[in-house]
Amino acid sequence: MPNAEPRPQTKDRILIVDDDADIVEMLKLVLAEQNYEVSDAASAQALRDCFARPQPDAVLLDWKLPDGDGLELLGSVKNRWPETEVIMLTGHGNINAAVKAVKLGAFDFVTKPFEPACLLFLLERACHQKRARLNQDGHEQTVANLAGRDAVLFGSAAMQEVLRLVRRVAPSGDAVLITGESGTGKEMIADLIHSLSPRAARPLLKINCAALPRELIEVEIFGAARGGNLAPTGLLPRAQGGSLLIDHLTDLPLEAQARLLAVVQDREFCPLGGRARLPADCRVLASMDRRPEDALNEGRVRPDLFHRLSAVTIHVRPLRERREDILPLARLFLKRFATQAGAELEGFSTAAAEALQRHDWPGNVRQLENEIRRAVLVCAGTLVDRSDLSLGQ
Repeated sequence: MPNAEPRPQTKDRILIVDDDADIVEMLKLVLAEQNYEVSDAASAQALRDCFARPQPDAVLLDWKLPDGDGLELLGSVKNRWPETEVIMLTGHGNINAAVKAVKLGAFDFVTKPFEPACLLFLLERACHQKRARLNQDGHEQTVANLAGRDAVLFGSAAMQEVLRLVRRVAPSGDAVLITGESGTGKEMIADLIHSLSPRAARPLLKINCAALPRELIEVEIFGAARGGNLAPTGLLPRAQGGSLLIDHLTDLPLEAQARLLAVVQDREFCPLGGRARLPADCRVLASMDRRPEDALNEGRVRPDLFHRLSAVTIHVRPLRERREDILPLARLFLKRFATQAGAELEGFSTAAAEALQRHDWPGNVRQLENEIRRAVLVCAGTLVDRSDLSLGQ
């Protein structure tokens, strides 16, 4: 299994809804070892009683309960706790049930008996997705700015041209390749393209190909047929009607790139281990931090896939080449992190603003964001001063 991201300091809360005492006890032991906060309910009524408590981050919901049906309960859970991810557990699975569960908002579908390591991996993904969605709260204002619904955030000519291109291509269903150095904001551009497209009501799912072992990337994207009778898991089956971002395209194995070409070109895909080709109704966005010509020369990307993706290419320049954007971004991050920390900060001193403006930011927007996050924590006054920054002399 891949290495999970570092566990957050605040424990993720997991609710197990299952009437099998042995399974519940096993899951409680396994999850407690992974620093989860675990509670359980053995019936549909016990689950409803939980609705008066703080919402969990994820629910492991059994399909068959003595006094209720898991598919119906799934709808109740999503109505009461819309931010909570639900993973269905069942020994009675079939493809129709899996499709219904996903359509009703289930994060995924697991058949008993299951490997604890596989469930842990799935659960970590579910909790990470919930955290990422909540973190979008601060990001939404940025997207609104980019879309022109508020004051302009990016004043540089380079970014204004990027935004004009985004507005032109977003309404189409064409694949888009986003290039630029690490940390320049490629993922934000993908968010914006999706948010301005007709697919905005459906999810934008993402995979960072550099963060997963090569042998698991294909399963994560295309899913795997389960015994021939279950709907495949994976991002593509869950991205139907929405968009899929392939981050770090050059880390996607070449054989997986051939599969991705079929998605872009033929609008279909085949899960690993399956024979039937399924429709792929999703828009493909891809990003890379290598120069396209280098990626092609080094054999890191298939030429046929590259030419299909690069028909629409958006290049995001490094922050050092668009210094007009540094202070507006810094002020945005300052407002966000000060609000989160409950700090009353009015802005930057002249010396701090000059230091931010002069710095080359090799880590680009990501480095600037982390620098402001740190400054908010160490600042003792109402203005962030030069001494609150860790930029050197």
